[in-house]
Amino acid sequence: MSADPDRSLARIEVADLLRLAALASNAEAELFGRNPDRSGRYAGRLLGRALCQGAALHYVNGKNGVKDFDVWSFYAQYDDWPFPARWRGTRDFGPSKFGRWPGDPPRYSGRRVDLLGRSLPAAPGTDPADAIRRYLNAGRTDSAKYLAAKAVVLINPRNRAGEAVWPAISRPSR
Repeated sequence: MSADPDRSLARIEVADLLRLAALASNAEAELFGRNPDRSGRYAGRLLGRALCQGAALHYVNGKNGVKDFDVWSFYAQYDDWPFPARWRGTRDFGPSKFGRWPGDPPRYSGRRVDLLGRSLPAAPGTDPADAIRRYLNAGRTDSAKYLAAKAVVLINPRNRAGEAVWPAISRPSR
Protein backbone atom coordinates (compact mmCIF):
# COMPACT_ATOMS: atom_id res chain seq x y z
CA MET A 1 0.00 0.00 0.00
CA SER A 2 1.05 3.56 -0.65
CA ALA A 3 2.34 5.50 2.35
CA ASP A 4 0.75 8.68 0.92
CA PRO A 5 -3.00 8.78 1.69
CA ASP A 6 -3.52 11.31 -1.13
CA ARG A 7 -2.40 8.82 -3.79
CA SER A 8 -5.18 6.97 -5.54
CA LEU A 9 -5.05 3.20 -5.26
CA ALA A 10 -7.73 2.74 -7.92
CA ARG A 11 -6.74 0.23 -10.57
CA ILE A 12 -5.60 1.70 -13.89
CA GLU A 13 -7.47 0.01 -16.74
CA VAL A 14 -6.63 -0.08 -20.45
CA ALA A 15 -9.48 2.39 -21.05
CA ASP A 16 -7.68 4.84 -18.73
CA LEU A 17 -4.44 4.35 -20.67
CA LEU A 18 -6.26 5.09 -23.93
CA ARG A 19 -7.71 8.29 -22.41
CA LEU A 20 -4.19 9.37 -21.47
CA ALA A 21 -3.00 8.65 -25.02
CA ALA A 22 -5.79 10.81 -26.44
CA LEU A 23 -4.99 13.69 -24.07
CA ALA A 24 -1.33 13.56 -25.12
CA SER A 25 -2.19 13.35 -28.81
CA ASN A 26 -4.44 16.42 -28.60
CA ALA A 27 -1.84 18.46 -26.70
CA GLU A 28 0.88 17.54 -29.20
CA ALA A 29 -1.37 18.40 -32.16
CA GLU A 30 -1.76 21.87 -30.64
CA LEU A 31 2.03 22.14 -30.17
CA PHE A 32 2.70 21.04 -33.76
CA GLY A 33 0.10 23.50 -35.07
CA ARG A 34 1.77 26.41 -33.23
CA ASN A 35 5.27 25.42 -34.39
CA PRO A 36 4.98 23.75 -37.81
CA ASP A 37 8.62 24.38 -38.80
CA ARG A 38 10.13 23.14 -35.54
CA SER A 39 8.32 20.65 -33.31
CA GLY A 40 5.63 20.30 -35.99
CA ARG A 41 8.15 18.42 -38.11
CA TYR A 42 7.63 15.51 -35.71
CA ALA A 43 3.99 15.00 -36.70
CA GLY A 44 3.82 11.49 -38.13
CA ARG A 45 7.09 10.35 -36.48
CA LEU A 46 5.63 8.97 -33.25
CA LEU A 47 7.26 5.71 -32.18
CA GLY A 48 5.06 5.30 -29.12
CA ARG A 49 3.60 6.89 -26.02
CA ALA A 50 4.04 5.58 -22.52
CA LEU A 51 2.78 6.07 -19.02
CA CYS A 52 5.89 6.50 -16.89
CA GLN A 53 7.16 6.87 -13.36
CA GLY A 54 4.89 6.39 -10.32
CA ALA A 55 1.58 5.83 -12.09
CA ALA A 56 3.23 3.28 -14.39
CA LEU A 57 4.67 1.53 -11.36
CA HIS A 58 1.16 1.47 -9.89
CA TYR A 59 -0.14 -0.09 -13.12
CA VAL A 60 2.53 -2.79 -12.82
CA ASN A 61 2.38 -3.51 -9.08
CA GLY A 62 -0.99 -2.13 -7.91
CA LYS A 63 0.63 -0.76 -4.75
CA ASN A 64 2.43 2.49 -5.57
CA GLY A 65 -0.65 4.68 -5.93
CA VAL A 66 -1.21 7.54 -8.35
CA LYS A 67 -0.34 11.13 -7.52
CA ASP A 68 -0.43 12.27 -11.14
CA PHE A 69 0.05 10.77 -14.59
CA ASP A 70 3.32 11.24 -16.47
CA VAL A 71 2.91 10.56 -20.19
CA TRP A 72 5.94 10.55 -22.46
CA SER A 73 5.81 10.55 -26.24
CA PHE A 74 8.81 9.15 -28.07
CA TYR A 75 9.57 10.21 -31.64
CA ALA A 76 11.94 9.02 -34.35
CA GLN A 77 14.62 11.71 -34.29
CA TYR A 78 15.65 13.89 -37.19
CA ASP A 79 19.42 14.28 -37.46
CA ASP A 80 19.22 18.06 -37.63
CA TRP A 81 16.51 18.84 -35.07
CA PRO A 82 15.60 16.92 -31.89
CA PHE A 83 12.12 17.05 -30.43
CA PRO A 84 12.11 20.01 -27.99
CA ALA A 85 13.23 18.33 -24.77
CA ARG A 86 12.05 21.24 -22.63
CA TRP A 87 8.46 21.01 -23.86
CA ARG A 88 6.04 20.16 -21.12
CA GLY A 89 2.30 20.16 -21.42
CA THR A 90 -0.36 19.50 -18.83
CA ARG A 91 -3.92 18.32 -19.02
CA ASP A 92 -6.65 17.46 -16.54
CA PHE A 93 -7.67 13.80 -16.47
CA GLY A 94 -11.03 15.06 -15.21
CA PRO A 95 -13.36 13.60 -12.63
CA SER A 96 -12.74 9.87 -12.28
CA LYS A 97 -12.19 7.01 -9.87
CA PHE A 98 -8.68 8.42 -9.28
CA GLY A 99 -10.02 11.53 -7.58
CA ARG A 100 -7.92 14.65 -7.34
CA TRP A 101 -4.54 15.24 -5.71
CA PRO A 102 -5.13 18.00 -3.14
CA GLY A 103 -1.78 19.64 -3.87
CA ASP A 104 -2.76 20.57 -7.44
CA PRO A 105 -4.17 23.99 -8.35
CA PRO A 106 -7.98 24.26 -8.28
CA ARG A 107 -8.18 24.29 -12.09
CA TYR A 108 -7.68 20.49 -12.01
CA SER A 109 -10.93 18.66 -11.34
CA GLY A 110 -9.10 15.31 -11.49
CA ARG A 111 -5.53 14.03 -11.51
CA ARG A 112 -3.01 16.18 -13.35
CA VAL A 113 -1.50 14.71 -16.51
CA ASP A 114 2.06 15.85 -17.25
CA LEU A 115 3.04 15.50 -20.90
CA LEU A 116 6.63 15.27 -22.09
CA GLY A 117 8.38 14.15 -25.23
CA ARG A 118 11.73 12.99 -26.52
CA SER A 119 13.17 12.10 -29.85
CA LEU A 120 15.16 8.89 -29.93
CA PRO A 121 17.84 7.81 -32.39
CA ALA A 122 15.56 5.38 -34.18
CA ALA A 123 14.02 5.14 -37.62
CA PRO A 124 10.28 5.62 -38.11
CA GLY A 125 8.58 2.26 -37.72
CA THR A 126 11.07 0.99 -35.11
CA ASP A 127 9.42 -1.13 -32.43
CA PRO A 128 8.59 1.39 -29.67
CA ALA A 129 9.41 -0.99 -26.80
CA ASP A 130 12.85 -1.72 -28.26
CA ALA A 131 13.61 1.97 -28.85
CA ILE A 132 12.50 2.95 -25.34
CA ARG A 133 14.49 0.12 -23.71
CA ARG A 134 17.64 1.17 -25.60
CA TYR A 135 17.12 4.75 -24.39
CA LEU A 136 16.65 3.64 -20.78
CA ASN A 137 19.50 1.12 -20.82
CA ALA A 138 21.91 3.74 -22.17
CA GLY A 139 21.01 6.10 -19.30
CA ARG A 140 22.75 9.02 -20.99
CA THR A 141 20.35 11.69 -19.73
CA ASP A 142 18.83 12.57 -16.40
CA SER A 143 15.41 11.90 -17.93
CA ALA A 144 16.39 8.37 -18.93
CA LYS A 145 17.74 7.72 -15.43
CA TYR A 146 14.55 9.03 -13.76
CA LEU A 147 12.31 6.98 -16.04
CA ALA A 148 14.38 3.82 -15.54
CA ALA A 149 14.05 4.16 -11.75
CA LYS A 150 10.34 3.24 -11.86
CA ALA A 151 8.28 1.82 -14.73
CA VAL A 152 7.24 2.46 -18.34
CA VAL A 153 3.99 1.12 -19.82
CA LEU A 154 2.98 1.61 -23.45
CA ILE A 155 -0.27 3.48 -24.09
CA ASN A 156 0.26 3.87 -27.84
CA PRO A 157 0.22 2.06 -30.24
CA ARG A 158 -3.33 1.34 -29.18
CA ASN A 159 -3.04 -2.43 -29.73
CA ARG A 160 -0.14 -2.55 -27.25
CA ALA A 161 -1.68 -0.38 -24.52
CA GLY A 162 -0.79 -1.89 -21.16
CA GLU A 163 2.43 -3.58 -22.27
CA ALA A 164 5.12 -3.12 -19.63
CA VAL A 165 8.28 -1.91 -21.35
CA TRP A 166 10.33 -1.23 -18.24
CA PRO A 167 11.04 -3.15 -16.23
CA ALA A 168 10.51 -5.80 -18.89
CA ILE A 169 8.02 -7.87 -16.93
CA SER A 170 4.40 -8.76 -17.45
CA ARG A 171 1.67 -7.24 -15.33
CA PRO A 172 0.62 -9.54 -12.50
CA SER A 173 -3.00 -10.68 -12.52
CA ARG A 174 -5.05 -9.24 -9.70
